[in-house]
Amino acid sequence: MSWNEPGGDKKDPWSGRGDQNGPPDLDEAIRSLQEKLGKLFGGGGGGGGGGGGGSVNDPGRPMAGLAAIAAGAAVFLWGLSGFYVVDEGNHGVETRFGKYTLITQSGLHWHIPAPIEQVNIVNVKQQRFIEVGYRSAGSEQASGSVPKEALMLTKDENYVDVRLAVQYQVKDAKDFIFNVVNPSATLKQVTESAQRGVIGGSTMDFVLTEGRSEIVTQIKKEIQDVMDQYKSGIQITSVNLQDAQPPEQVQNAFADAIKAREDEQRLINEAEAYSNDVVPKARGAAARKLQEAEGYKEQVIAQAEGETSRFSKLYAEYSKAPDITRKRLYIESMETVFSETNTVMVDVKGGNNMIYLPLDKMMQHKPVNPPANSNPVSSGNEQAATPSQLPATAIDEHGVDRATSRGRDVRGRQ
Repeated sequence: MSWNEPGGDKKDPWSGRGDQNGPPDLDEAIRSLQEKLGKLFGGGGGGGGGGGGGSVNDPGRPMAGLAAIAAGAAVFLWGLSGFYVVDEGNHGVETRFGKYTLITQSGLHWHIPAPIEQVNIVNVKQQRFIEVGYRSAGSEQASGSVPKEALMLTKDENYVDVRLAVQYQVKDAKDFIFNVVNPSATLKQVTESAQRGVIGGSTMDFVLTEGRSEIVTQIKKEIQDVMDQYKSGIQITSVNLQDAQPPEQVQNAFADAIKAREDEQRLINEAEAYSNDVVPKARGAAARKLQEAEGYKEQVIAQAEGETSRFSKLYAEYSKAPDITRKRLYIESMETVFSETNTVMVDVKGGNNMIYLPLDKMMQHKPVNPPANSNPVSSGNEQAATPSQLPATAIDEHGVDRATSRGRDVRGRQ
């Protein structure tokens, strides 16, 4: 039966008083709650006591036990939050109240949880990059050229549009976190400064043509030197010159100038190729002529020396026997002369003369069919032609034409 139902005892369970109609006492409600919690955690109500009420356990003991359990659980969970994992290629930088303590490598580690210690994970293998003078399609800003960064003044007071990409990675995680507030922005400003210094010390033709690799090397060196002075913990891996060209307003004129320069270089190369082809041939021909002249000189000298030696030896023999040597020279000369002609020498019996018969001429002029009134030579009745009737030239032993001499004698006598 409920306490407030008719016929009930009208006792208020919160206040323990009778049929009072006032509001429940707050102190009594709190005391009742404490008793129930004490029974729940192992406490119980005691026996009777004096003074008009039953004795109860101390209400502070259950609350202290609950608080201790809660505190232990909180400390345990707080300690578990200190475990962290560093992936491969990353470094962990531990700080205690914001001050650097140590760097941890990849693996499982523990530190005093926040707010006492904190860990910053830095990827030291990641290839990062910045763009100067342009923005790629994937960047936050609009893609294309950025004139404020790209336009630079050269040594010869010309403007060039230069677009540069710098790749870098972290070489020291501690310096990267503590020494520079914004490493990417700092690197970009250093790159612009180094780029303008190098471009400003070069001519426009050098920047646009053969000086690209040298400019990139110099810019990379200057960027690395400045970042090392800042102790930024950044390592520049590469500097790429994406594009270097005149401003858009004068690109057509510069394109024509570049084509003219290329044509000039092409013609120079063709001329050098022709020169390399002709000059060696001319030098070879000149050397051949010199060698031939030298050979002819040696040949003539050798022949002259041989003739001199032969004449000297011949003169010595002539001095010993002039007649015999003279006759021998005559015979050798005649052999030399007649060996190169179609000549037949016939000895005339009973005389000292030699008959010269030009048989080759006779064979050439002999008719194929003799005329009818010709007198053929018979083998029996006709006499053979005497040597005096033949067209011949008599030569004595000294080479004198005797017939000619006799003719001269007859004409003289007449």
